[in-house]
Amino acid sequence: MDPRAACAPQRGAGWSLTGPAGTLVGVTPPPDRPYFLWDVDVSEAEFRARLHHADPSIRAQWQGRLLREARFDEVWAYVTLDEVLRDWERIRRHLGRRRAFWDWLFDGWRKDGLLPAA
Repeated sequence: MDPRAACAPQRGAGWSLTGPAGTLVGVTPPPDRPYFLWDVDVSEAEFRARLHHADPSIRAQWQGRLLREARFDEVWAYVTLDEVLRDWERIRRHLGRRRAFWDWLFDGWRKDGLLPAA
C-alpha cells in the first residue's frame, strides 16, 4: 500500500483529530498555547489570527511553523488544504527539514489525481 494513502484527503469526510501524542509525564503546556509552539509565547487565539493575517508573508511564516512543528493530522485543525496550496510558494521556505515530506505528499496527491497539477 502506498504510504501517502494514509495521509490522503478523503472526499466528503472530515478529519479525525486526537490530542498530541507523546506528551511527557509531569510536563504541562500552558493552557492556551499549542504544544508545537514551544519556542514562542503565543496563545491559541493569537496563533489562529496570525495564520489568517492579511499580509501573505506573515501568514506564510506562521503556516510554515504549523506545517513544520505540528503533527500532520493536527495541521488541518488550523488551516485548510486550499489555504496551504494558495500560499505554498511562500510557505515552503519556512519548512526546514519537513519540506521534503510536504513536497512528496503534494506531488503524490497530484500524481494520484487528488490535487490539480501545479
